Amino acid sequence: MSGHDRKADERMVDVMLVGGPADFPESGRRMRIEAARAQQKIKIEHLGGYQHFEPSDTSDTSGTSTGREPRVFRWTGSTKIAE
Repeated sequence: MSGHDRKADERMVDVMLVGGPADFPESGRRMRIEAARAQQKIKIEHLGGYQHFEPSDTSDTSGTSTGREPRVFRWTGSTKIAE
Protein backbone atom coordinates (compact mmCIF):
# COMPACT_ATOMS: atom_id res chain seq x y z
CA MET A 1 0.00 0.00 0.00
CA SER A 2 1.43 3.41 -0.92
CA GLY A 3 1.82 6.22 1.62
CA HIS A 4 -1.10 8.06 0.01
CA ASP A 5 -3.36 5.00 0.27
CA ARG A 6 -2.34 4.46 3.89
CA LYS A 7 -3.22 8.07 4.81
CA ALA A 8 -6.61 7.76 3.12
CA ASP A 9 -7.20 4.46 4.93
CA GLU A 10 -6.37 6.08 8.30
CA ARG A 11 -9.22 8.55 7.74
CA MET A 12 -11.71 5.69 7.37
CA VAL A 13 -13.65 4.01 10.18
CA ASP A 14 -15.35 0.61 10.25
CA VAL A 15 -18.99 0.97 11.32
CA MET A 16 -21.61 -1.53 12.47
CA LEU A 17 -25.32 -0.60 12.47
CA VAL A 18 -27.29 -2.11 15.36
CA GLY A 19 -31.07 -2.32 15.72
CA GLY A 20 -33.77 -1.22 13.33
CA PRO A 21 -36.20 -3.19 11.20
CA ALA A 22 -35.88 -6.97 11.16
CA ASP A 23 -35.80 -6.89 7.35
CA PHE A 24 -32.83 -4.49 7.22
CA PRO A 25 -30.22 -6.49 5.29
CA GLU A 26 -27.34 -7.91 7.30
CA SER A 27 -25.03 -7.04 4.40
CA GLY A 28 -25.84 -3.35 4.90
CA ARG A 29 -25.01 -3.31 8.61
CA ARG A 30 -21.24 -3.06 8.16
CA MET A 31 -19.56 -0.31 6.21
CA ARG A 32 -16.50 1.91 6.05
CA ILE A 33 -17.02 5.66 6.29
CA GLU A 34 -14.85 8.74 6.66
CA ALA A 35 -13.79 9.35 10.26
CA ALA A 36 -15.40 12.82 10.29
CA ARG A 37 -18.75 11.29 9.31
CA ALA A 38 -18.45 8.74 12.15
CA GLN A 39 -19.23 11.54 14.61
CA GLN A 40 -22.61 12.28 13.01
CA LYS A 41 -25.94 10.56 12.46
CA ILE A 42 -26.17 8.15 9.52
CA LYS A 43 -29.28 7.98 7.34
CA ILE A 44 -29.73 4.86 5.17
CA GLU A 45 -32.44 4.54 2.52
CA HIS A 46 -34.49 1.37 3.00
CA LEU A 47 -37.89 0.32 1.58
CA GLY A 48 -39.31 3.75 0.79
CA GLY A 49 -37.92 5.46 3.85
CA TYR A 50 -34.78 6.25 5.80
CA GLN A 51 -33.37 4.39 8.79
CA HIS A 52 -31.57 6.68 11.22
CA PHE A 53 -28.57 5.57 13.27
CA GLU A 54 -26.55 7.56 15.81
CA PRO A 55 -23.04 6.83 17.05
CA SER A 56 -22.96 5.10 20.41
CA ASP A 57 -20.27 5.65 23.00
CA THR A 58 -18.96 2.10 22.64
CA SER A 59 -16.97 0.48 19.86
CA ASP A 60 -18.42 -3.01 19.91
CA THR A 61 -21.59 -4.80 20.92
CA SER A 62 -20.19 -5.95 24.28
CA GLY A 63 -19.78 -2.36 25.49
CA THR A 64 -15.99 -2.36 25.54
CA SER A 65 -13.62 -0.54 23.25
CA THR A 66 -10.60 -2.42 21.90
CA GLY A 67 -9.60 0.01 19.17
CA ARG A 68 -10.01 -2.74 16.56
CA GLU A 69 -13.76 -3.24 16.67
CA PRO A 70 -16.12 -1.25 14.44
CA ARG A 71 -17.78 1.91 15.70
CA VAL A 72 -21.34 1.02 16.74
CA PHE A 73 -24.25 3.11 15.51
CA ARG A 74 -27.61 2.40 17.14
CA TRP A 75 -30.96 2.75 15.37
CA THR A 76 -33.01 5.73 16.54
CA GLY A 77 -36.00 5.57 14.19
CA SER A 78 -37.22 5.81 10.64
CA THR A 79 -38.83 8.41 8.41
CA LYS A 80 -40.73 8.17 5.12
CA ILE A 81 -39.37 9.70 1.95
CA ALA A 82 -41.38 12.80 1.07
CA GLU A 83 -42.95 12.74 -2.37
